[in-house]
Amino acid sequence: MQIVRHAAGTFRGVSVIPLPVERHILNKKRWRGVASDGTEFGFDLDRPLRHQTVFFQTESADYVIRQSPEILFQIPIISAVQAAKIAWQIGNLHFPVSVGEHYILAEDDPAVAQMLGREKIPFAKVTEVFEPFHISVPHSHGGH
Repeated sequence: MQIVRHAAGTFRGVSVIPLPVERHILNKKRWRGVASDGTEFGFDLDRPLRHQTVFFQTESADYVIRQSPEILFQIPIISAVQAAKIAWQIGNLHFPVSVGEHYILAEDDPAVAQMLGREKIPFAKVTEVFEPFHISVPHSHGGH
């Protein structure tokens, strides 16, 4: 078994070997997993790894975290105020969100579904990789 303590580097254009893992396991600092080629890994991390992270490398392969997709609520963003209100309401239920440019993603949970229904907030169910707290809106690093 290979022990992993941190991310290994960047993609090098060699063979990519995925290690599939559920989000709830990926959030941990200590866990075990098996890559698609059968290689076993033990993770003893300072901080959790994320989807698409290269965590181990050999001369001919990059081993990569592949977070499993899950069923989520996709809530369209109509305005910044509406998005902030919805994200706050979901957070107030102690559930994380991921904010994209045009939608908010939240866990498919009965409490979230009840709140969305009560507030008459439209949503669709989608199956995607969920990266909570990840804001994927393009931004600039220019001065102010």
